[in-house]
Amino acid sequence: MQTSEKYPPLLIERAQGIKLYDADGNFYYDTISSWWCNIHGHNHPKINAAINAQLKKFAHVMFAGFTHKPAIALSEKLLKIAPHNLSRVFYSDDGSTAVETTLKMSFQYWQNIGQKEKTKFVALDAGYHGDTVGTMSISGVDLFNEVFSPLFFKSFKVPSPNCYRCPAGHYHQTGQRATAALNPPLNRATEKPRCKLECLKQLETLLAHKNQEIAALILEPLVMAAGGMIIYPKEYLIKAAQLAKKYNVHLIVDEVATGFGRTGKMFAIEHAKVQPDFMCLSKGLTAGYLPMGATLTTEKIYRAFLGEPGGRKTFYHGHTYTANPIASAVALASLKIFEEEKTLARAQKTIAAFHKALENFRDLPFVGDVRALGFIGAIELVKDKATKEMFAPKENNHLGQEIYRAGLKEHLVLRPLGNIIYLWLPVGISSKELEEVMEKTNQVLVNLL
Repeated sequence: MQTSEKYPPLLIERAQGIKLYDADGNFYYDTISSWWCNIHGHNHPKINAAINAQLKKFAHVMFAGFTHKPAIALSEKLLKIAPHNLSRVFYSDDGSTAVETTLKMSFQYWQNIGQKEKTKFVALDAGYHGDTVGTMSISGVDLFNEVFSPLFFKSFKVPSPNCYRCPAGHYHQTGQRATAALNPPLNRATEKPRCKLECLKQLETLLAHKNQEIAALILEPLVMAAGGMIIYPKEYLIKAAQLAKKYNVHLIVDEVATGFGRTGKMFAIEHAKVQPDFMCLSKGLTAGYLPMGATLTTEKIYRAFLGEPGGRKTFYHGHTYTANPIASAVALASLKIFEEEKTLARAQKTIAAFHKALENFRDLPFVGDVRALGFIGAIELVKDKATKEMFAPKENNHLGQEIYRAGLKEHLVLRPLGNIIYLWLPVGISSKELEEVMEKTNQVLVNLL
């Protein structure tokens, strides 16, 4: 807040496409999609029309004892595009509540079927799943939540699959451009040639010994966003899913950030063809227009909550704005845009151009790694390229502020995440806009680094 006194927040008065306009008439490319939620661009006419149409009917009704067509249609549409084993939808308010809902469902499922000892959760040590107490409990402990750690419930943490900083000194050859696979350790004489997913060993050992008390494994599929824009191989996700199934533990995939085209497919798990027990959605669900969360789960889990009145199997959880009709209409309009405009098919050339442009940053001073998946790109800054030594927190903060302010001068919104400069581009970005964003980003970094 002290920094904000010196550099007040920008007053945004309007937005169009991927541009934000401030009170002084300046524009800025929204390169982080307004915290990863904007999909098709701001002020989209088709989404605006959907809002107006729903407003003429009604704005809100509680979702307890009532239902409405927008929510029904949205549920049908989500289940059509989600993994086929998912058959039920539960609505909430945002990403954190979508995850909280899922944790409670998984926990109560085991209680309802009589396996009452299964009360713990497993998460990755650099994972991020929200800012509520429950979601912080299964996230990595860092600067953002450390002060609240006495409030957390106990959970198990296992090492994250950070390819660039693999403790085994391996590298993983994937089909992606701009990944750690293209920047293996510099000393090839001692380099171990191939990843064998050693980072999964602790997870496997934990599940083998503690599965009787573990309810679920939760992870962000393929991209660990707030934890450092870590992009990991699909093989890790495939193997983790196999382990969860083997040891009778629910698999929860948190697609709050990665869902709705951001990775080049509708959902990140499509890259690995994984079928989870739960999938958490938010952010891009409403294309950045309104808060909304959703938890998708299986018929088996749903039926464990059915019983006679007074049988205590009810899932007692609800929100005032659950399945808000306007938010539901917006989500439907967004999915219709994907269909009508063939958004993902058209985006593949843009994604390829994006990844190619990112490679130009690799040889800059202090750039240790460049990685990408779909419309997500990350540039990791290091103090020493050979040793991968990181900057101290104060150095990171200073450099981050410099990059942010320099970005604004180039009409860019760049908000580094620690030592990570990242781009989280709207799926609807044009080739011309992409070219301009990459040129301006390059100019910022060349000037500062």
